[in-house]
Amino acid sequence: MTRPRLNPWGGRHGALVGLLGGSFNPAHDGHRHIALLALRLLGLDEVWLLVSPQNPLKPEAGMAPLGERLASAEAICGDHPRLRPTTIETDLGTRYTADTLEVLRRRFPRIRFVWLMGADNLAGFHRWHRWESIFRSVPVAILARGPYSARTLGGRAAHRFAGCRLPSSRARFLWQGRPPAWVFLHIRRHAASSTAIRNRRDP
Repeated sequence: MTRPRLNPWGGRHGALVGLLGGSFNPAHDGHRHIALLALRLLGLDEVWLLVSPQNPLKPEAGMAPLGERLASAEAICGDHPRLRPTTIETDLGTRYTADTLEVLRRRFPRIRFVWLMGADNLAGFHRWHRWESIFRSVPVAILARGPYSARTLGGRAAHRFAGCRLPSSRARFLWQGRPPAWVFLHIRRHAASSTAIRNRRDP
């Protein structure tokens, strides 16, 4: 099945969409695993894999070209009709997640967005540009990942919005809540790692 091209200036009216941002350097089966579980547990219509032009918190050294990283995301999504790899941040000219969310919400006013991220990102979330505004703009779903899960729930971001956390049993209703609203999903973990893949490639 050929996926229709995402129009960055409108369309996809009425959908419930999860946004999974990242460098995808490269994308791997762990990303697909998270995306598919998010579809099911949150009741999403689609998950967009936002292949970042350049993560401001990561060095440019060792970062594969954008086209190569997009190709790896397309490969792991295959022909799944509800997984959509995209470089829309490049099209929109945004660098930071907070800015990307602002523009997406204007461009797609009838879409309900949910921000998706692994527990490893929650640990350092307070270092993201305008991180509190991200929680206040869209619901957030945190997906357990490896050894990060326990300590991230004691981190600054989790404490700041502790009163807005929903029980995992309410995950399918997360999108209905007015931000800030977030949920932590204790999902089955996947062993794949972009860092490990790159290390195997480099002798």
